[in-house]
Amino acid sequence: MTELRRFVQVDVFTSEPLQGNPLAVVVDGGGLSEAQMAAFARWTNLSETTFLLPPTDVSADYRVRIFTPGGELPFAGHPTLGSAHAWLASGGDPKKPGEVVQECGIGLVRVRRDGSRLAFAAPPLRREGPVEDANLRAQVLASLRLPSEDLLDLVWVDNGPGWMAARLASADAVLQLQPDFNVMRGLKLGVVGAYPPGSPQEFEVRAFVPTLGVPEDPVTGSLNAGLALWLQGAGLAPERYVAAQGAALGRAGRIHVAREGAHCWIGGDVTPLVHGQVRL
Repeated sequence: MTELRRFVQVDVFTSEPLQGNPLAVVVDGGGLSEAQMAAFARWTNLSETTFLLPPTDVSADYRVRIFTPGGELPFAGHPTLGSAHAWLASGGDPKKPGEVVQECGIGLVRVRRDGSRLAFAAPPLRREGPVEDANLRAQVLASLRLPSEDLLDLVWVDNGPGWMAARLASADAVLQLQPDFNVMRGLKLGVVGAYPPGSPQEFEVRAFVPTLGVPEDPVTGSLNAGLALWLQGAGLAPERYVAAQGAALGRAGRIHVAREGAHCWIGGDVTPLVHGQVRL
């Protein structure tokens, strides 16, 4: 039996409509089966669709399930910010003033107000360090159509989704990539390169996830969270910076990174675009 459920669609990591990464949010997700959630995510055909549910952990304000057109994710960044925004806008009242606690596949994720933006605490890396597998490295080089000398680093920055990160010599080198998605196959690959000193943005980022039905993701919070922990830990990034993502797709996403003590916060604007009801 279908019923009408509250629905919103927001643009994440942008204050200007149509320049970030869209997210579909079913606010009243209770009672839906996993098959129904997956079918709706395939239907929206966005990089992610989320479903808000009552929490099972007493410390959480809500629980979220995150689906791509190709399957479910334990965590993702722009769905975290967009879901928190939708939950607050629909009348959610946080247990702790000024902070929302989201329950998802990797556990609890803190989300706070950062001026006009929301920011989530970057989850710890589950897998980090250089990618030692020679076959994986060869696949990355072939899928990015790069000679070996152009790849400065290849590291794991896996905070749940399984990200690898490739660092190139410049932001321009990142923007010029024309990946071979057939060769890339099962990789979840982020690429980062620095802008010249004095630029408004510190880095250009691109994210490739062809097996999830999203060959290139417009703006990616989970990848940027993993990148921030690695780059800052390696002395390759300042404690505060702005990363750009989405230019290759005609977007202008901006990710605001700030390290404060033990936490690295990944922030961005959320712009609501659509609200109403969906029959599910």
